[in-house]
Amino acid sequence: MSAETNILLPTSGVDLFLKDKETMEAARSLVDDWRFARVTVNVEEGDVETAIGSYQNIRSPSLVIIETDTTDDSFIERLGALSEYCSETTNAIIIGPVNDVNLYRNLTSLGISDYLVKPVPLETLSEVIATTLIEKLGAKGSRLIGVVGSKGGVGTTALTQVLAWALSEEMDQKTILLDAAGGWSSLGVGIGFEPSASLHEAVKAAENKDEDTLARMYHKANDKLTVLATGIDPMLETSVQANQYEALIDVLMTSYPVVLVDLSGAIPSLKKTIINRAHELLLVTTPVLSSLRAARTLLQEVKLLQGGEASSVDLLVNMVGMASSKEVPKKDIAAALEYEPDAVIPFDPKLFLGAENEGKKITQGKEGKEVISALMPILTKLLGEGDLVDNTKEPGGVIADLLGKMTQKK
Repeated sequence: MSAETNILLPTSGVDLFLKDKETMEAARSLVDDWRFARVTVNVEEGDVETAIGSYQNIRSPSLVIIETDTTDDSFIERLGALSEYCSETTNAIIIGPVNDVNLYRNLTSLGISDYLVKPVPLETLSEVIATTLIEKLGAKGSRLIGVVGSKGGVGTTALTQVLAWALSEEMDQKTILLDAAGGWSSLGVGIGFEPSASLHEAVKAAENKDEDTLARMYHKANDKLTVLATGIDPMLETSVQANQYEALIDVLMTSYPVVLVDLSGAIPSLKKTIINRAHELLLVTTPVLSSLRAARTLLQEVKLLQGGEASSVDLLVNMVGMASSKEVPKKDIAAALEYEPDAVIPFDPKLFLGAENEGKKITQGKEGKEVISALMPILTKLLGEGDLVDNTKEPGGVIADLLGKMTQKK
């Protein structure tokens, strides 16, 4: 399982038309994978002819996987017949009998997403499906990073801003920063801009795929860092719902390799959704008992959500030294949480309050650089192996274009 696919997958449908018993068993086991909680998986014994018969009466899903015993021209022609009944947003994966590079190239040139050789083990099947569904969003290669505090007052927003500056300046990575707090957002002060939109306006633009309107809500902090300048929402009214915010995230991930979200002021359902979708979650706590207890509870809940693991969580212990005699030592924190802190940030009120109250850039000066240095191992982990790239490919399906591509090849 790669870091890119170790997330809750988007709501979608996958139909598999199979004959191989081992592959069918693997497909039916997908329901036990927490990543597939929102994916409707339908496994049917059959082949391309079965699929053609099915989609004469019902709409094809996001992804169709078809097993075949033959890979000659007659099968390619039947795929063309299938494309006439498939939605233009449907992708296809073929499972065949032989490992043939030329066949793979031929199928992918026609628009088939992938070609696998039967039998297909569960790990391979789940990874290929997950990758295909993420590619359909246009978000392949992007990283969604959530930052959440164990409780209020632990410095979540300040550290999120440090991460945003560091990702864009130190790591030279195109990044967009957004806040899920609605009218409670304080990013405008910390980054230095006047909020120009509400979260409701932002999610509406995303739902309408109105990227021009969305772009007018952006504040350019530097050449690499963009901030979604929300914050004019009424403070005492209900914020946007989790599914609306997720739709906004989907749109942003098609254009930004790194999407960084401050979850400190989000409603619980929104926090849960982004935590499950995030490739990496930064959990901010302080070394005092109440904060650490909350951090332990949250870690346990994340493990329950994600199949018993919390491998995507980084623990940041902030404000160390604020009240030394009352703080829990680092070694005891690790023992109590059963989780080793990934970074320890010393208490520096002059640095952080200067950023919060005066809009000073938090990474300026020696003290700010020291905070970045403490976070650098996490930053390297966040980006994964290799450079992330801008996503410019339009998401969508391929199988409905198959017939046209076959005609062009004749």
